[in-house]
Formats: sequence, structure tokens, C-alpha cells
Amino acid sequence: MPERILVTGAAGFIGSNLVERLLDRGDAVVGVDNFDPFYSPEEKRANLASALANPRFRLLEADCADGDALAAGLGNEPFDAVVHLAAKAGVRPSIQQPAAYTRANVVATQTMLELARTRGIARFVFGSSSSVYGNGDRVPFSEDDPADRPISPYAATKRAGELLCHTYHHLYGTGILALRFFTVYGPRQRPDLAIRKFGTLMLRGEPVPMFGDGGMERDFTWIDDILQGVVAALERTRDVPGEYRVVNLGESRTTTVARLIEMIAAALDVEPRIQRLPLQPGDVRRTCADVSLARRLLGYAPTTPIEQGIPRFAEWLEQQPLQAM
Repeated sequence: MPERILVTGAAGFIGSNLVERLLDRGDAVVGVDNFDPFYSPEEKRANLASALANPRFRLLEADCADGDALAAGLGNEPFDAVVHLAAKAGVRPSIQQPAAYTRANVVATQTMLELARTRGIARFVFGSSSSVYGNGDRVPFSEDDPADRPISPYAATKRAGELLCHTYHHLYGTGILALRFFTVYGPRQRPDLAIRKFGTLMLRGEPVPMFGDGGMERDFTWIDDILQGVVAALERTRDVPGEYRVVNLGESRTTTVARLIEMIAAALDVEPRIQRLPLQPGDVRRTCADVSLARRLLGYAPTTPIEQGIPRFAEWLEQQPLQAM
């Protein structure tokens, strides 16, 4: 049956794609976004062009950390579930602005959980991150692994969000799934993320920064695979009410940064110029998801390996204006 879903971070990369997926299946969606200038607000508005043409979508421009603004903007509108994706993203910027990340990622999560509690919304899906694992030695990363040694403020705020979610589940019985996303890419990806940044620099004929020897490994996950997991998580909060779970969403295989650069260059038919730089503080050595729990609980089944995803992404990127880096 169609539902009423509140989606925060609705104008972002994952959020805007999720909004369209929910509208396509018949849901009504209210999207919340504050159009943080971390990257172009105009690009974020363009992300929502299709949704804004749909009568079942409404946009609320508000800061998720501002409970009064949310209350005023939402009025008495009822919701079946919340998907909380709004956050300040990025490991390196969080080292320069830790207080801003705490407000956007911790205070805002607290505010959204409290909003759900006071409105009687019993279902909550939280967008977390693989960064919470830090430099874990066990590969692939399992939800049972300790996540108590984050190495960036961003990672620490995401882990704090998970703990707040657990607290609300314990105190009030809210059904919550915290989804640890592993390096999501695809159309509308943020300009600062590696795949889009590297591709844009290549198309501009500018050098591509490679930190260290390019041996860092990432579990790159195509956006449609992530969306399948998020929608399945929403459905699980309905079908299995009142549980708290942390669940990995990734492809469960790794690609080195050096290999990634080669693949992007081949898809764009360019010869990359590499700028070698030292390793950066806060960057983990590798990420790799154990998705056995997601398969069991959510029927999660990623279908787009990076060999297929990069050419698809390159096709989208070549249609975008080349931005200054």
C-alpha cells in the first residue's frame, strides 16, 4: 500500500534518487533539505526537478537540527516512516570543521529521532557509513566487528548517530535500521567524491590526485543497489516492527584507487595525468562490506559490478557541465 514517507537530505545524491524511487512506487513524500552550500545548491535543486513536478511530493527547506523549523514546516502532517539521510559528508572537511559536523550529523539525528517519537512515527531508517569501522583489520567488515575507533570526526558523528538510534529504540521501542553505506556512486554523485572528481578532472585535462601509491581499496556501490537496500529496509520496519539493526550495504568487493583511475580513463577515452600526493589524515586503508546480513534480512542482491557501473557513470558525467575543481 502507498505510504507517507519523510525523507531528509532529499536534494542530495542518494536522497533525490530515493525520493524518485518512492514516488515511482506510489508513495507520498515530504523531502527536507537545507541546501547546505558544501556543493552547489543549484545542482541540488536540479536533482529534485522530476520530484517537484509530482503532486505527491512536497519540499520543506529546513535544517534538520532546528526542531522548531521542522515543526512549523511539517504542521500536523502524518507520516508512516522517516528516512534520515541528511548529513554533512566528507572525511577531510570534517577535520577542519568538527563542530559543524557534530551539529549537522549528531544534533540533527537527535532532533529527527525526537520528532519521530513525539509524532508517533514508529519506523526510522538512518543513513550511516562504512567509515565507522575505521582501519579495521578483518575483511570483509561485519556488523559484529567493533566500531569504536573512528579516525575522523565524520566517522565519529556517524557512529554517534547509530548509538542515538539504539538509545531511542531501547527507550521508546522505535523500529530502526541503521544502514552503513559503502562508497556509493552513480548519477548525481557529489562533485567532491572520487569517481566524479577524477572523471571531471580528466575531461578538463587536469591532473588527477592520487594519495599514496594508489593502493587504498574501496567497496564501490552503484546507486541502484543502495536504493534497493534502502527500500527493503523501509519495508522491513513495517513487516518486522520494533527492532534495531545495523546493516551493511555494499558490493562486497574492493577496487584499488589506481585501478579505479584506469577504469574511469578508459570509459572516458582519455589518458590520465596522475599527481602523486601523500596519504591524507582520516582516510582508511580499505572498505569491504560483508553483506550476508543484508541478504538475509532485506533480500539485498547487488547487481551492478564496477566494471558495468563506471561506463554508465561516465556516460552521465559527459552530459554534465564541467565544473571548476
